Amino acid sequence: MLTNPVIEALMNRKSIRAYTEQMPSDEVIETVVRAGQQAPFAFQYGSLLLSKGGARHPFKAPLLFTICVDSHRMEAVMERRNWKIRMNDLSLLVFGIQDATLMAENMVIAAESLGMGSCFLGAAPYQAMSIIRKYKLPKRVFPLVQLTMGYPAENPPTRPRYPLEFCLFESRYPEFTDELVGRGMSKMDDGYLAQDYYRRANYQIPLEDNRPETYDFGTYSWTEHISRKVGQWQRAPQEILEQFEACGFHLRLEADAGEE
Repeated sequence: MLTNPVIEALMNRKSIRAYTEQMPSDEVIETVVRAGQQAPFAFQYGSLLLSKGGARHPFKAPLLFTICVDSHRMEAVMERRNWKIRMNDLSLLVFGIQDATLMAENMVIAAESLGMGSCFLGAAPYQAMSIIRKYKLPKRVFPLVQLTMGYPAENPPTRPRYPLEFCLFESRYPEFTDELVGRGMSKMDDGYLAQDYYRRANYQIPLEDNRPETYDFGTYSWTEHISRKVGQWQRAPQEILEQFEACGFHLRLEADAGEE
């Protein structure tokens, strides 16, 4: 595989959950944000909320960014042009999520190149109402993901990834044979078990629906962990729809909205 400083930064990235107390300088923060702005975009719908000072942040990180899908700003621009949004909110959010996600990833790699670490917090969409109150958000701004950032106080190993054959499909989508699926699962599970990841984190998702527990920390690994998340959590969309609606994005048909 080829390498250069950019590739090295990408390949060495890992989630950091312990930080020093050193606050990044304003110049460093500006560099990270400007790098985020240079990401490709459809509508430039990404915007950032920043909280400094780590005492109340997850992992006591010096910086906490909230990356938002921001239609409020675009609508202010359109008003100056005597336009109103006609695009439906679902389509608008698809493009906005693309913009905000690409912005966030650019920020992570920029931070890595400057000697910092970061960790994505994916629960932000389910905490939209509290984020609205904290930052006094106007309607039409949706908090997509949060990102802790600062100088690492730990150096964990990079985590496993699926093998290339389980990710890159040339010419046509493959048939997932038992052999192919098994190789993909082994790459992830063996890697996490070798790092003793879940035992060190002391985290094993409890089973629901009276399913018997057959795993311990010697066998519990990534594919079982993720299967339990997707197989048990958030079975109905009402909660996330309510968060979107609190931000002024309406994704339900009128008949659906009136059923509750």
